[in-house]
Amino acid sequence: MRFPVVLFDLDGTVIDSGAIILASMRHAAKEVLGAEPSDELLMAAVGGPGLEAQMHALAPDRVEELVTVYRAHNEPLHDGLTCCVGVDGLLVRLKEEGRRLGLVTAKRRATVELAFNVLPLRELFETVVGGDETAAHKPDPEPLLLAAERMGVDPATCAYVGDSPFDIRAAKAARMYAIAVTWGRIHDRQKLAAEEPDAIVDTAEELYDLL
Repeated sequence: MRFPVVLFDLDGTVIDSGAIILASMRHAAKEVLGAEPSDELLMAAVGGPGLEAQMHALAPDRVEELVTVYRAHNEPLHDGLTCCVGVDGLLVRLKEEGRRLGLVTAKRRATVELAFNVLPLRELFETVVGGDETAAHKPDPEPLLLAAERMGVDPATCAYVGDSPFDIRAAKAARMYAIAVTWGRIHDRQKLAAEEPDAIVDTAEELYDLL
């Protein structure tokens, strides 16, 4: 057992939510701004400093309205959520082996619960850190360090698994082993590689072999 404690990002890492995030970003931009920004621009900040920061990049003076419209569109879409391929089985396998698992996400806790209400994941994670629980957000290490503190473990003994450049930066800043996954399709492999993670994996089985 290389890593007895493994922390995971949520969107694009555990749950296959990239498509619904993009759909809701497009909807908010169209409804509020009458604009159709590129997908690359809409998704550039996903997984990092939070929804408000994403909307600030689109229109600094319309953030509150954009967030409200986004959430009204996005939250019902959680009813159709699925896990990323093989990840639910991986989590169960790790848990059965005695690994301690945590979740650190930019999503606020209320939205995390929407995912948990659809997918049987809640009991797998010893702690969950939502985006509304810390003053600083990824790529700052504060959310990851809070998870380690709650679990009473040394961050240097943890692995953090995520699908965004923000995840990798946060893990490295927290002195955790930084693992990038490519299956989320929110950020491309080139962007992930540019952050120099400790490892990049393409499948859940590859991730298991690494852990």
